[in-house]
Amino acid sequence: MQANCLLCTTEGGELMWQNDFARIILADEAGYPGLCRVILNAHRVEMTDLTPSERTQLMNLVWEVERIVRQCLNPHKINLASLGNMVPHVHWHIIPRWENDPHFPAPIWAQVQRQAEPMVSTDQLAQLKQQLMHIVV
Repeated sequence: MQANCLLCTTEGGELMWQNDFARIILADEAGYPGLCRVILNAHRVEMTDLTPSERTQLMNLVWEVERIVRQCLNPHKINLASLGNMVPHVHWHIIPRWENDPHFPAPIWAQVQRQAEPMVSTDQLAQLKQQLMHIVV
């Protein structure tokens, strides 16, 4: 654990699921309902800092979150990203994308192209939360 690391000292969002290895959070990102992050609990900076087994375990969790997001929200596309430039702690963004989202087709960190919010119902978000809380990997 690093005292100056945001992902070591906070959950990083609304906690949906956690085990000893990693956690899943639902991020509060305007214009991107359903954006999730899979965060490694241990402080590691790069994927190659993990053992091959740990990398497999982490990616299996990322892919399961992607599957659940697709099933619950039916986005046009899913973006997966692991940057770490702002927070150098291994974590993956699972980003549901819609053709009318604020940045599409550019990355969500690009310049805003339109003021729009994808159509995601409260029922869909509730279903997503329910499935994430009971994830089995």
